[in-house]
Amino acid sequence: MSVSDDFAQAQADVKQLPTRPGNDALLQLYALYKQGSQGDATGKRPGMFDLVGRAKFDTWSELAGTDQEAAQTRYIELVKKLQAEA
Repeated sequence: MSVSDDFAQAQADVKQLPTRPGNDALLQLYALYKQGSQGDATGKRPGMFDLVGRAKFDTWSELAGTDQEAAQTRYIELVKKLQAEA
C-alpha cells in the first residue's frame, strides 16, 4: 500500500475509535490532515473570538514547510497510537 492509501485508511479508522481523543490529539489530527491533504496553512488567522478556529489554524501553521507525505505518515502513526490506546 502507498502512503496515500494508508492515509485514506487512517481517515476511516479514526472515525471508528471507541472513545473520542482529547483536544490536543484532535488538534494534531486536524493539523496533520490539513497539511497532508492541502499543504501549508493559507488564509487569515481567525479572529480572537473564534477560539476553536484560531487554535486549529495555529496548530496547522506550526507544520508550515512539512512535506505533505511526511504529514500523512505522521497522521497515520498518530491514528495507530490512538487505536492502541483505545
